[in-house]
Amino acid sequence: MINQQSVPSEVLYYSFEEALEQTRALVETTLLKAPRVIRDYTSHLARSQGKYIRARGLLVSALNREGKIHENAVIMGASIELLHLATLVHDDVIDDSDLRRGQETLQKRFGKKKAVICGDYLLSLSLRLTSRIKNREEYTEYDLPSFVSRVCLGEMDQYANNGNLSLSTLRYLKIIRGKTAALFEGAFLAGGIFSGDGKDQEHQYGKLGRYIGMIFQLSDDCIDFEASREEAMKPVGRDMEAGVVTLPVIHAMKESPDLKSSLESNQLTTEDLIRLVFQYDGIGYTRKISGSYYKKASEIIRNLSVDEDKRRELRLILDKAYNGIKK
Repeated sequence: MINQQSVPSEVLYYSFEEALEQTRALVETTLLKAPRVIRDYTSHLARSQGKYIRARGLLVSALNREGKIHENAVIMGASIELLHLATLVHDDVIDDSDLRRGQETLQKRFGKKKAVICGDYLLSLSLRLTSRIKNREEYTEYDLPSFVSRVCLGEMDQYANNGNLSLSTLRYLKIIRGKTAALFEGAFLAGGIFSGDGKDQEHQYGKLGRYIGMIFQLSDDCIDFEASREEAMKPVGRDMEAGVVTLPVIHAMKESPDLKSSLESNQLTTEDLIRLVFQYDGIGYTRKISGSYYKKASEIIRNLSVDEDKRRELRLILDKAYNGIKK
């Protein structure tokens, strides 16, 4: 009799497009096949597809020398996307948001309590998926829970500073390094590990993900003032309404003490605030900071020991993060 445990299972490899399709399918299947008691809520989420930029970053980083992606990267990509979805569900509860990705938020449609429980369940799904990774003992240095912790602490830091009109640029950047950039860092680092490019480069993939995460959040901060509701697929000008002080506002207040006084006395409408943020170049300043991260990320991509096809794909993700939904 053959000992089944001694027979190694075949490892599958995919092209980038195949891997992305497999990742999307795994997320969708996981949501649609949830237990009946929660399926109405997960099915609602499955009907709205995100940009998958974190999974894209992971999968591109995971491309090996033959231009193929290990099946483990697909599992981790789906896990990262489910984790991100969990944070969005919880964010919408905290912010009392009505619209996300062009449709009603879970909390708006089904209520806050059910949304919170669903967000918790999504986190469990994310962690359960990682148990399906083959040869997990080879990846013991990768600690997904530590990135989850950093995201949670970043979110806590943000909400601890809700309405803090004295928030500095440096403190704000520290907040988003956890709240947003940590998950990007974890995604790119995982991809670098699966690529087999070697430990010398794994750290660089993690730094690249962190910089792209910072860029992504700063671009989103600008979109909150620049985009129309239809473009953003969510209410615009909502950050400040929810008490979240972002970099465009921080800089505008630095340039105009009167703006800070008006905000403290609650004298401005959302439209007034948007106009004044542009007047005092809050968007331009934020783009400048984002540009500094863009240069650092570009330098890493330029120095990676990868072929030009992979380098080009990494640049595309970087440019998408920098340009946001306008490109």
